[in-house]
Amino acid sequence: MAEIRIGATRMESHIVADEDVITFLGPGAARVLSTPRMILFMERTCRNLVAEMLPDGLATVGMHVNIWHTAAAPGGATVNYTAELTKATSRRCEFRGEAQKGDKLIGEGTHLRAIIDVGRFAKAANGA
Repeated sequence: MAEIRIGATRMESHIVADEDVITFLGPGAARVLSTPRMILFMERTCRNLVAEMLPDGLATVGMHVNIWHTAAAPGGATVNYTAELTKATSRRCEFRGEAQKGDKLIGEGTHLRAIIDVGRFAKAANGA
């Protein structure tokens, strides 16, 4: 296995788009980043961080999230997602993640991903 570097970090930015905002409050109400979409971008940043450290044929899949969504980000805002690899074994990677709009922290927490053999995982998922 390639070297997995504890303490490695990655930052990705995303502009909050129409498909990222809540709509259930009705017409004319706040259109802010939804919690599921924030978690999606946090998970993606974690996945991308460790993906560059894994050899061909291995990848990660999400197992657990423990995320707090603490402030709003309106449509059109740029949100920066930061991931830090805090722990790793041959089977799992743990991350600390944050979401920020400018200097304001809008989300934070931890995420756990399993390291999988892509071919074996596909066979198992397809019932083979």
